[in-house]
Amino acid sequence: MEKIDSVSLYNEYDKEILKIAEDSLDSRLDRVQEIIEYAGEAGIKRIGIANCIIFNKEAERLEEILSEAGFTVEKVNCKYGKVPFNDLVPGYKGVSCNPAGQAKYLEEKKTELNIMMGLCLGHDMIFNSKSKAPVTPLVVKDRVLQHYTLEALSSMDSKNKNNICYD
Repeated sequence: MEKIDSVSLYNEYDKEILKIAEDSLDSRLDRVQEIIEYAGEAGIKRIGIANCIIFNKEAERLEEILSEAGFTVEKVNCKYGKVPFNDLVPGYKGVSCNPAGQAKYLEEKKTELNIMMGLCLGHDMIFNSKSKAPVTPLVVKDRVLQHYTLEALSSMDSKNKNNICYD
């Protein structure tokens, strides 16, 4: 494998993110508190939350916590715009999730950092690629493991590494 100049992969903006993240690092803080510390260090005032509708209650609580910490919070769930699925993918029924619409909504609200909560696989990829502000995940959707994917990975033995057992 050819050695690459890893430093050249980072622009000044990337380096600033790394610096602020390092400066705000505190192993005693949970993820929400880490986000608050990071945003404070970065001088961020407007935080966006893009959530799946099954996490509406948790997104509302996160909005309260961030607001109490002094941030302006904009929240948008995945059904924003009520896009008919058939309009995006012919033959599909119902209302589609709208990760591109979520990213556009938060861009219009001028968020400086977006938090992703439980968007479906693929939807998270679209949201990340369309978001103008940096995105950090808070919750990863895993229906089978009730959003605790890491537990299953941690409990797998080497004989069963390619076949997670969910019982």
